[in-house]
Amino acid sequence: MDPRGKVALITGAARVGSVVAEALAGRGARVALTYRRSRRAAEETVARIAAAGGEARAFQGDLAAPVDAARMIEATIHALGGLQILVNMASMYQARKFETLEAEAFDAHLAADARSGFLTAMAAAPHMRRAGGGRIINFADWLAASGRPRYREFLPYYTAKRAVLGLTEALALELAPEILVNTIAPGPILPPAEMTPEEIRQVERATPLGRWGGPEEIAKAVLFLVETDFITGECIRVDGGRHLR
Repeated sequence: MDPRGKVALITGAARVGSVVAEALAGRGARVALTYRRSRRAAEETVARIAAAGGEARAFQGDLAAPVDAARMIEATIHALGGLQILVNMASMYQARKFETLEAEAFDAHLAADARSGFLTAMAAAPHMRRAGGGRIINFADWLAASGRPRYREFLPYYTAKRAVLGLTEALALELAPEILVNTIAPGPILPPAEMTPEEIRQVERATPLGRWGGPEEIAKAVLFLVETDFITGECIRVDGGRHLR
C-alpha cells in the first residue's frame, strides 16, 4: 500500500509515536494521533506536520474504553476522510515488585496494550474493508517476541505484550485478505528518562550493534509494513540484535 493520500491513525502521541506520525505525513499520508494525557506532545506533532505542509489532527480519549475507541476511529474518518492505516502504539510500562502486585495493575497493562489494540481494530476494520483494504500495525516488545521475560518486576507488562502477539496473529487470520496485520517488537530504541548513564551504556554493550536505535528505526519498520502487500501475522524485531544475547 502506498501511504500517499491515505489516512493513518497513530495511538500514542509522545516520543516514538510522534516520529512515526511525521514519517507517515512525510510520505503523503493524512495523520491522526490519539493521546490520553500527552496533549502537549500531540499538539506539537500536529503543528510540525502542518508547518511541513501536511495535514494532521489530535484526539483525546481512553482507547481501552469501547466508546472512546470507536469515537477515535469515527473522529479520524470525519476529520480526514477515511482510514486505511492503524498503528497501535499506546502502551503502559511500569515496574512492579511481585509482592506488591494486585489485579488492578495486571488489568491496567492488559487494557493499555492488548484491549486497546483489539478495540481499535474492531472499530477500524469495517471501514477499511469498505475502502478496499488496510494495514494494522501493533506494538509488542523484543522480550515478548523472544519468549523470554529475562527481567523481574515486569510481569504485567510482559504478559500484555505477549497478548499483543497473539492478537496480531488472530486478527491477521480473521481480516485476510483485505487487511494485513503485523507487529513491531522494539528493543533499545530510546532510553527511559529514569535510566542512569551507566545503565544506558550497559544496554549498548549488550546490544550486538552497540547502540540505541533511535525512533527513526521504528518509523522505517512502520513504513515497510504499510507498503508490503504479502506479509501478515508477522512480528518484526527492531532491536539491534539485542535478542541474540
